[in-house]
Amino acid sequence: MPFTKLVKNSAYYSRYQTKYKRRRAGKTDYYARKRLITQAKNKYNAPKYRLVVRFTNKDIICQIVTSEITGDKVFCAAYAHELKRYGVKHGLTNWAAAYCVGLLIARRALSKLELADTFTGVEEADGEYKLTEAAEHDGEDRRPFKCFLDVGLARTSTGAKVFGALKGASDGGILIPHSENRFPGYDIETKELDAESLRKYIFGGHVAEYMETLADDDEERYKSQFQGYIDDEIEADGLEEMYQEAHKAIREDPFMKDEEEGEEEKKSKDEWKAESKKHKLPKMSYEEKQERVKAKIGKVKESM
Repeated sequence: MPFTKLVKNSAYYSRYQTKYKRRRAGKTDYYARKRLITQAKNKYNAPKYRLVVRFTNKDIICQIVTSEITGDKVFCAAYAHELKRYGVKHGLTNWAAAYCVGLLIARRALSKLELADTFTGVEEADGEYKLTEAAEHDGEDRRPFKCFLDVGLARTSTGAKVFGALKGASDGGILIPHSENRFPGYDIETKELDAESLRKYIFGGHVAEYMETLADDDEERYKSQFQGYIDDEIEADGLEEMYQEAHKAIREDPFMKDEEEGEEEKKSKDEWKAESKKHKLPKMSYEEKQERVKAKIGKVKESM
């Protein structure tokens, strides 16, 4: 039988191709996004906010975002690398750091809305499950600033770090509807939350335990994994105090800036272009590539 090429026409593609590019690439959960941004028709042009939490290898990104016809608008943002200003210089992607970033974005958002004094949240974290309630503001009952957690494609298993940011933002004075059954310390059998266990995670107790265990069992591995802590003379016993001081500093000044930032002059467009070219290989012709390969082969032969 002769070979026949199957040509798919436009009818095939309109029926079977995935509608959105980001869904094809597996970057956005549109099922969840639709429910996070849609509102009732009688709430015309009323913004619906969501707390977007994303983790990279070295950073945590928290943003309060609202969706408009023209696209998503970021109302407020906070990052884990900013915690260095507040005394947390190591472990910037762990559970305790996620709590700090959540607390930071909550205090920033409420300060921008001039509600920081009205909704103070939980000033001393105790691990108890609490939701922000209405408070009196200028002689009237004022509802708290409300947003919904957007986890993206992250797995929402019990104890996940994304809920650290949620807890921090909730304790910071923002109303985020949630239940207690995804926090570390929740017992699925008794259906109760162990507040002491959750408090341990908020203040890095789980990291302190691991540091102590590793220091006793394998000193070399301890030195390789916690070299930054050793250089700054931070021991397992001092972690709780470090996070407590960071929480206080965040509440005192959520917009703190680096001292070095003000001194540095902003780079021009041409300077940034030159900076980016340092890390890019220039385009090579076919002959230049061939010569490069020959040179590499020559080096290997010499070494042999």
